[in-house]
Amino acid sequence: MSERPLLTSAPWLESGPAARMLALLNGDGEEARVIGGAVRNALLALPIGDVDIATTALPGEVVRRAKAAGIKSVPTGLEHGTITLVLDGQPFEVTTLREDVETFGRKAKVAFGRDWVRDAQRRDFTINGLSVSADGVVHDHVGGLDDIAARRVRFIGDPDQRIAEDYLRILRFFRIHAAYGAGEPDRAAYLACIRGRAGLSTLSAERIRMEMLKLMVADGALASVVAMGEAGLLLAVFGGVAFLGPFAAMIAAERALGLDADPVRRLGALAVAVTEDARRLAQRLRLSKVETKRLDSMGHRWWRLAGMDDATARRRLYRLGEPRFHDRMMLAWARAGRAADPAPWRAAIALPQRWRAPVFPLKAADFISRGFAQGPVLGHLLTLAEDAWLAADFPLDPPALRAIADQTAARFARDHLL
Repeated sequence: MSERPLLTSAPWLESGPAARMLALLNGDGEEARVIGGAVRNALLALPIGDVDIATTALPGEVVRRAKAAGIKSVPTGLEHGTITLVLDGQPFEVTTLREDVETFGRKAKVAFGRDWVRDAQRRDFTINGLSVSADGVVHDHVGGLDDIAARRVRFIGDPDQRIAEDYLRILRFFRIHAAYGAGEPDRAAYLACIRGRAGLSTLSAERIRMEMLKLMVADGALASVVAMGEAGLLLAVFGGVAFLGPFAAMIAAERALGLDADPVRRLGALAVAVTEDARRLAQRLRLSKVETKRLDSMGHRWWRLAGMDDATARRRLYRLGEPRFHDRMMLAWARAGRAADPAPWRAAIALPQRWRAPVFPLKAADFISRGFAQGPVLGHLLTLAEDAWLAADFPLDPPALRAIADQTAARFARDHLL
């Protein structure tokens, strides 16, 4: 591999917003390069997400150039030299080259500089320390190109120091390895993560949530999560038992069904056996209300879904609704183990594609006509009637509905001595 290879498969460097942004920031004694994840992904022939830019220009000069070009600027991280410029609706984080003067965990006292090597050396992983200039030349000051070729994730410099600067890098190491690495995790980095694991307790729940949900859907999630478990990290993150077998089975089931990886569904397989687990996770990871409700539903009596006949499955689908039915069925299948016969699980999960639950046809008027007054009693009658309708397998013909209404009214009158 040449010392300074060209990035030949990046049309976004030749035209479009990124190319125009580099043209704006280059020249008059200043240099700008695309840095980090966009370079890494381009070299790996993976889709490009955000395009971050590093520059020798001070923040004031960046803002001045943006204003002169009519480009919106937002001081998103001014104390660290970061300005977000928005061009054609696409945001670009533009950060002045920096070097750490002092570090305090995640916080650091930084000085702006013009040294590309020093700036690269303060980043986290070698594959994230690469930069590319507007002419397509890739600049590697930390050994990232060799690690890209080997699909190896290594910390830049001393792993213990990099982790002490920000303990979230422990989780990022496993997440980045799951997404871009191959084979066993780098040994030096892995041991440093074990040595630094007590620092996870200093992290905010929101930051942990973000990394763990990204890890859940990475291509190599299973191997990375197993490595985390062996390192004693999962207990520190979840505060409870991690279920590696169901996690592996969930990934296999998603792939067998051709489903996209779902972070909440996979998290449920890994860490939820009962609803109490879901509530603990919601607190520890500061999950959203939607995520919490999904996990809570998944953990609620999933074991009752195994071996259902069609009639029972239809009732479950009616009660739960399609999304919750699907989530809970997937967890039940994962809990059954990878050796379970997939045929009945596939059939049950596909139920919403071959059967749609009808709307419960009885109304309050059906019981008012039978002598019941308006009020709370009608709600109770409708609940009893709906239970009977489900038990009868969703009949819609008028005679069957009249019979259900008559029997419900008679039962209620008998039980309440009306």
